[in-house]
Amino acid sequence: MGVYLVDVDAQEWFSEDTGEGGMGAIAKGLDAELARRGLPPYTSVPERDTAPGFEEKLSASMRGFDALCRAELTPAERALLGDWSVLVPVSLDEEIRLPIGSAYTDETVIVGAPQVLALAERLAAVLELPVEIPEVTGNLDLTFWFLEGEAEELAAARPGPWSQDLDTAFYVALYLRAAQHALRRGCPLTYS
Repeated sequence: MGVYLVDVDAQEWFSEDTGEGGMGAIAKGLDAELARRGLPPYTSVPERDTAPGFEEKLSASMRGFDALCRAELTPAERALLGDWSVLVPVSLDEEIRLPIGSAYTDETVIVGAPQVLALAERLAAVLELPVEIPEVTGNLDLTFWFLEGEAEELAAARPGPWSQDLDTAFYVALYLRAAQHALRRGCPLTYS
């Protein structure tokens, strides 16, 4: 068990069946808010295909990541990076709050992947994340890379700011790769 960050395909996004993970109410709420802001609806959610999906487990301690965010980001930036329940590949000047319960909260907070990407890139630069961190992730690729020794081996061979706290590096890489995946595939991500 645990908390996972996963991508969402068109069937899940537009489905009204909440028992099957349907997010139709969120999709409709987002489109209504986009229309209110004069933006087009978000309808180009891809179907599940053979491309790698995104699924990562949030199991490491967030203590160091929180400290890094407090040192490098404003309170508003910290909230944008970490207090969302749905990440969409749409540029949003501010978060969208919907009175719809999500997996772990009483409301759904939607943010734009371009904005999350910019913040994650800043943190990645501070930590000097190595290029060896898996870029196109499949199921649990980042999680396993950090937990099964590859990160430790690279840290021993090429230490740097990133290697001082591998849990912190994991979360920076997680948000970086999640935003990149959302933009590359044009799909939303959420926690499950």
